Amino acid sequence: MPYLGGEEALRELRRALANPHVQADRLRYRAAVLRVIRHMAQGADVSGLFPEMVKAGAAPDAVQKKLVSLYVRAQAPRQPQLALLAVNSLRKDCAHPSPAVRGLALRSMCGLRMPGIQEYLQQPLLSALRDKASYVRRAAVLGCAKMVKLQGDAEVDGALVNELYSLLRDQDPIVVVNCLRALEEILKKEGGVVINKPIAHHLLNRMPDLDQWGQSEVLTFLLRYRPRSEEELFDILNLLDGCLKSSSPSVVMAATKLFLVLAREYPHVQADVLVRVKGPLLSACTSESRELCFTALCHVRQILGSLPGHFSSHYKKFFCSYSEPHYIKCQKMEVLCELVNDENVQQVLEELKGYCTDVSVELAQGAIFAIGNIARTYTEQCVGILTELLGLQQEHVTSAVVQAFRDLVWLCPQCTDAVCRALPSCEDAVQDSEGKQALIWLLGTHGEKVPNAPYVLEDFVENVKSETFPAVKMELLTALVRLFLSRPAECQDTLGRLLYYCIEEEMDMAVRDRGLFYYRLLQSGVDEVKRVLCSPKSDPSLGLLGGQTARPVNTWASEFNTLAPVYGRERWALLSARPPAEPSLAPSCTDAGSRDTESLISEGNKGVLQVHPEVGSLTLVPDARLTAEQFEKAWLSLDTSCRLSLPWGGTVQPDTVQTALHVLHIQTVAMSRAGARPWKAYLSARDDAGGLFLTELLLEAAGAELQVSVKQREAGPEALRTFVSALRTVMGAVAGLGS
Repeated sequence: MPYLGGEEALRELRRALANPHVQADRLRYRAAVLRVIRHMAQGADVSGLFPEMVKAGAAPDAVQKKLVSLYVRAQAPRQPQLALLAVNSLRKDCAHPSPAVRGLALRSMCGLRMPGIQEYLQQPLLSALRDKASYVRRAAVLGCAKMVKLQGDAEVDGALVNELYSLLRDQDPIVVVNCLRALEEILKKEGGVVINKPIAHHLLNRMPDLDQWGQSEVLTFLLRYRPRSEEELFDILNLLDGCLKSSSPSVVMAATKLFLVLAREYPHVQADVLVRVKGPLLSACTSESRELCFTALCHVRQILGSLPGHFSSHYKKFFCSYSEPHYIKCQKMEVLCELVNDENVQQVLEELKGYCTDVSVELAQGAIFAIGNIARTYTEQCVGILTELLGLQQEHVTSAVVQAFRDLVWLCPQCTDAVCRALPSCEDAVQDSEGKQALIWLLGTHGEKVPNAPYVLEDFVENVKSETFPAVKMELLTALVRLFLSRPAECQDTLGRLLYYCIEEEMDMAVRDRGLFYYRLLQSGVDEVKRVLCSPKSDPSLGLLGGQTARPVNTWASEFNTLAPVYGRERWALLSARPPAEPSLAPSCTDAGSRDTESLISEGNKGVLQVHPEVGSLTLVPDARLTAEQFEKAWLSLDTSCRLSLPWGGTVQPDTVQTALHVLHIQTVAMSRAGARPWKAYLSARDDAGGLFLTELLLEAAGAELQVSVKQREAGPEALRTFVSALRTVMGAVAGLGS
């Protein structure tokens, strides 16, 4: 047997293709061509058979033509000169009497990725756009998009665009949808296809003729049209009412989004639509398709953010099945936490309690955290269940329960006594870093209510040399100093040994600095230590761990039926944005974090700052100031365009931040004083194209991440990405100076 891809195999294939007797027999000729395709699919080099295969493509057999087109499209980039032989044959087939052959030839020509093919494509495509056969027109419309893509940066032919716009009224519904997609691709730089009133009404009237895929596509494009009057708006909604009852989830979701966006000024209409979409969403949540189920659950959570309890009567639909994957179970538990009320709390807690002993560690801990979240409202019942779980003496269960207790005590001080009664004897089962930190925090903050708290912390101190997590050591330092204030006799010796170890023997600089800080703080007197450490233990009004208020539907209507609910708004904003190159703030700047404040100030007088990312550019105008009233009015009228978190160490120096921002021509509208908690700053900037950027900086606590929220007006996505990248760079430089 000849070697696959060897010379003998190629010679045998060539003889078979060139044999007149084989060519005379349609089935034998097709079988020879099929052997070539099989060899190519298995990775063999069959490029030497190009002339024979092109000749085989001239045969009248339509099936053989399809096989040859697969070969030609795969080999054309390697042999562009020989591919011209195939182009001549394909151009002849474009005039073939059979529509199937004409469409196949057109698709094959558009699939040839070789230089100079555009000049051979233009005339057959224009002729095919007027072909009587709808199959040929479908292929021609998509071929136009391929041809324009091959042209690169060349100017788009206006006549071709007009021809495609006219085909939006084609009798074939698939041609109409293909035209929309082709125009969207061709006019990408101009913002995509334009949907005006005649086009919008024509598409609405053609909706019954479209298949499910076409309907979802058209509904997406209709988002670009804004009705001129209230009467027109409700006429459109009445026409699309049937789409909310479609059997296709994609059509229902696309129609729901269109209703929510068009009815932005009519909250009662939005609420009615969300009630009507409840059935299809619940059906999708129980679908056998795991991807569809997960996506539906993410959208259910998005709706619950605006309509708490919207699915409460159907809470059993969100109970987990044993055969479901882990990520779906976690989403269902999150939904159950939001559906709890006085009527179903007992059933939901019993269901979650069953998940706490699951073989999956992550799922079991997720169920415990879910019970901890519910405990903020139904404290007594949940604390009883969590205390009961401690009796299992399982490491991952005990760790999760202790973490849930920590968050619960911080938010609900009234349950402190019950939690403190459950803490003794659980320290042996906690081995992970997060669990140790939670337990140590509880013993340090509320140790006066735990009889053996000093002795448990003493055990941690005895094993501190073998502790591998610096965060646990720092938490131990803080907890022991706090407990020393309330139980000094029992903690004095232990605290002294811990401070000696951290200052004299510890290799981690963060732990050593924390030890030095507490040593010097203790030297200043007990009163000073109490003033620093004995601040209020919890303040639910801050809302850091508490539930958030319901969000208006309009804040997320534009994100419905996208990947934003699946990934999360912030993460999706980062994933969907192309990562720009780091902006160059000055020609000689190579490391923003290494510059000092003086160099930042010296660069502030170089005129207009220009930031050049990977694509596009941004020029911020100096001295474009807004008053506090103007900023507040603009801020409240805009939606957040981008959110991100930046690592931040040390304290905030307002003067340094303001100086660094001034280099970028970003103006400070308001800024908190140094040491304020939380620390906030409001910034404004304007580019030379008239775009306005409004920014909020928020630092909740020392050592936390800096939260950045950006809103924009009359600025494109490229300008926004450039502005965010520049802001990220300069704040990173300031963070480096502050630490």
